[in-house]
Amino acid sequence: MPQLIASVEGVEIKHVYLTKDRTTLGRRPGNDIVLDNLAVSGDHCAFELHGLADVSVEDLHSTNGTFVNNRKVVGPHKLVDGDVIAIGKFRIQYLAASEQPSNFSATSAMKLDPAAGAGDGVKHASLRVLSGSSAGIEVPVVKAVTTFGKPGVSVVAISHRRNGYYVAHMDGDARPLLNDVPIGADPLLLSNHDVLELAGTKLLFLWKE
Repeated sequence: MPQLIASVEGVEIKHVYLTKDRTTLGRRPGNDIVLDNLAVSGDHCAFELHGLADVSVEDLHSTNGTFVNNRKVVGPHKLVDGDVIAIGKFRIQYLAASEQPSNFSATSAMKLDPAAGAGDGVKHASLRVLSGSSAGIEVPVVKAVTTFGKPGVSVVAISHRRNGYYVAHMDGDARPLLNDVPIGADPLLLSNHDVLELAGTKLLFLWKE
């Protein structure tokens, strides 16, 4: 999965795995990545995740600018594996993919929630809970990448691509199952009525065209 490794003078200070559609960086506490330094604007830049691995960075009209490989970013800039982003004295290396970490720290994880908001997707996909007290609840899958599960236990990411929906294991020691087969970090194409199992909870994938 895509990741950012931030350092100052060669010393690593932050390591972030990109799981959200949009990850913001800045000095303000409300950002996903907070760099408390006067060279960093309150809302400095944002990283957009497209699918599971394509990432672009955009400067948010910062005072000192955002640079990729020593070139100032103007508008959305697609990142390539190994790119180095410079913000003041901070250097942030972008890695397009990595092995599943043993101590994963995601920027966010979405729990199963009957109140999860729906959106206008091109195709209507959802997960129906089959077991437990929440059985029967349907959770819409409407973002380019949506995470489901229990952080630290078992989390999967479902990504929407042109040819369908894919699922991959993102976090947790409990290996999720797809039709009783363990899911790894490599994305697997989902079919209508596939059954996912996350830490004992069974979910039915529904794809309504």
